[in-house]
Amino acid sequence: MPPKEKVVDEITKQLQQTTVADAPATADNTNAIATDQAEELQQNTVPDEPSAVENNDVTVSDPEGQLSQTTVLGVPGVADDDVAADLGTDSDVGLLAEDTTIAEDTVEVTKAQRIGKVVAIIEKKNSGASTGNLKMFQDNNPKWALFCPADSRMPRIMVPISDCPPEFSKRPEDFAKTLFVCRIVEWRVTSRYPTGHLARSLGEAGEIEPETEGILIRYGVDDSEFSEQALACLPQTMPWSIPESELAARHEFDFRKECVFTIDPATARDLDDALHCIHLGDGIYEIGVHIADVSYFLEDATALDQVARHRAVSVYLVQKVIPMLPRLLCEQLCSLNPDEDRLTFSVVWRITEDGTILDEKFGRSVIRSCVKLSYDHAQGFIKQPDREWSPSELPPISTGFTVEDIRQKVLDLNKIAVNLRKQRFDNGALRLDQIKLQYTLDKETGLPCGYSVYEQKDSNRLIEEFMLLANMAVANKIYNAYPEIALLRRHPQPPEKMLDKLNDKCANLEVPIDASTSGGLQASLARYEGDDELSKARFLALTVLCLKSMQQARYFCTGCIDDEEYFQHYALSVPFYTHFTSPIRRYADVMVHRLLAASLGYCDIPAGSKDSVQKQADQCNDRKSNSRTVQELSSDMFFAVFVKECGPLEEPGIVMNVWNKSFDVLVLNVGMIKRVYCEQLPLKETTFQKDAKSQQLTLTWAADEDHPQETTQVIKAFSTVACVLKTKHANEPLKWTVHIKHPEDVSDQQDIASSDQQDSASAHK
Repeated sequence: MPPKEKVVDEITKQLQQTTVADAPATADNTNAIATDQAEELQQNTVPDEPSAVENNDVTVSDPEGQLSQTTVLGVPGVADDDVAADLGTDSDVGLLAEDTTIAEDTVEVTKAQRIGKVVAIIEKKNSGASTGNLKMFQDNNPKWALFCPADSRMPRIMVPISDCPPEFSKRPEDFAKTLFVCRIVEWRVTSRYPTGHLARSLGEAGEIEPETEGILIRYGVDDSEFSEQALACLPQTMPWSIPESELAARHEFDFRKECVFTIDPATARDLDDALHCIHLGDGIYEIGVHIADVSYFLEDATALDQVARHRAVSVYLVQKVIPMLPRLLCEQLCSLNPDEDRLTFSVVWRITEDGTILDEKFGRSVIRSCVKLSYDHAQGFIKQPDREWSPSELPPISTGFTVEDIRQKVLDLNKIAVNLRKQRFDNGALRLDQIKLQYTLDKETGLPCGYSVYEQKDSNRLIEEFMLLANMAVANKIYNAYPEIALLRRHPQPPEKMLDKLNDKCANLEVPIDASTSGGLQASLARYEGDDELSKARFLALTVLCLKSMQQARYFCTGCIDDEEYFQHYALSVPFYTHFTSPIRRYADVMVHRLLAASLGYCDIPAGSKDSVQKQADQCNDRKSNSRTVQELSSDMFFAVFVKECGPLEEPGIVMNVWNKSFDVLVLNVGMIKRVYCEQLPLKETTFQKDAKSQQLTLTWAADEDHPQETTQVIKAFSTVACVLKTKHANEPLKWTVHIKHPEDVSDQQDIASSDQQDSASAHK
């Protein structure tokens, strides 16, 4: 049983053993509790609390777990983000909080709603900090001001006037665009609002740097400088060289004379993985994956180790990186830069051309990379295998190796990677790719001046396959060696109820799928792939629907879960998986390196019990989840700035859901879902129709100068629409909305739900 479920099970047992004397029947008791709480709120107020007229401003929500300390993810995201095969990308679907709200007018109550009561707070993981704006209460209360968080999930907070700037009470309008940081201090059951402490101001709302700082504070990302005590744990004399004693200890895994190279993004500075490939003859190859040996420098229980344990991950924003480890370690000591001896941890296989592994070995090693290739360089070799390349077309190559050496080894690696990939999908692996944006920034202002969709190429997939292979090999090694304290990564199967909903939804859309297994789902999606734009749109929409059914992958200690069935990784369709390949940016990988080193006899078993391993696994899970959210918010913010500076933008979209007064649209080239409200369109009327299988809106566009006749348009799931993206309001520069264009202003308006529906997309009255 997973560790969290054990806690819930214990609490449930305690509740079952507790009885309430003379308690009425369950249904009556539920109503009584609700009524009592409502009356108590109406009859009790905090002394000097603002007038009840402000209650209209209350956002009824749990302040990010401040009450229960339980994080509820609004949108299920990707199951893993080490590589794209672990369900695609580093980001979720890209839905903002405001886009995930369920329309109240579409909710149908078919059975009694289950309710629960928080009986204990096991661990507080949220500081209660948020960013937002200040305003006075309507009754100009002289003792309190109202803090309005930017995050709609947070409640509005009462802050003492004494915390506010001196001139705020006299001229509150002067601070309307100032971004503040506020922390919840207390929320009494008798109060409509929590009380908070105003920490400081960040700057003008809508500006990139203040908003970025606010996001980091809200999600507890530590971007402070590393302390002198932490930095003292690293070598103090530079340039640093590997001690002779360490080279001697690694002589069996000395690859400095081999053709070892890295393949990374062109701008990468922390190079933590390298490859080598030797053709042994008879279709057999020796392939090595070499990972930066961070654990050699990052010793357990040191000051720097404590910082890394807390940060747990590097956070990648659009404009900068907040590293888990000091840059001296990330970009110099551990970065596998060309023509420099570097300490690594290696997994080496003898493998056939078709991907059959003959044997494998692990060891602490030393390498000397001969060239730093970019993905584009490797892609050039793969796409033009017979072309002759000149040295000037590549980065400098170390003496002793040629362009032809590099080209041939990349082609050999790609040939084997293609077969490994085929094996994975034949064995039931699932891949769900999503849209990921990358931005071009103005060098002077730092503002986005363009964006594009990140394209994964064959060269990306080449690296992905061998990183996956190394992670799976190490997972089996450390679990066999230490079944009680191994740190693995599991991806639970989607809940059966969610899969049933997915099956029903797709069946109603006339795109039936088999979601009984990960392999079945992958095969189903493959049937709907195509090169034309409509097929691409439908495939992306199906991917989004599938992602909503997925759970997130999590690190765990094997000794804390009794049944190996819970170890499996659903998306990869493997029984054991872990993270080994990115110790520079993930603390979980450092823990795995230490376990692997101990299993090979290089060091003692890491200190700590299975409970302490699980606790650190939970920290890694929390930090990873927050990091993913911060990265998404950073991308969303830069896109909003781009819309503000360069909009309105026109992009194609596909309808995902239909309500009686609105509908959700997936903006295809952006990968984000936004809600379109009918009341914001120039419509004469709308007609909502619903049956057992589908919902649809019939929009009647009003006649105007450009459109002398009224026009009707049918909106249903998988309808294609032309979207117009623009800033929501001048006072809200980081919020953008989507409208759709008049159907007569769009050529070839089509519906892709089924062929017989295409003619009903629009018609003249």
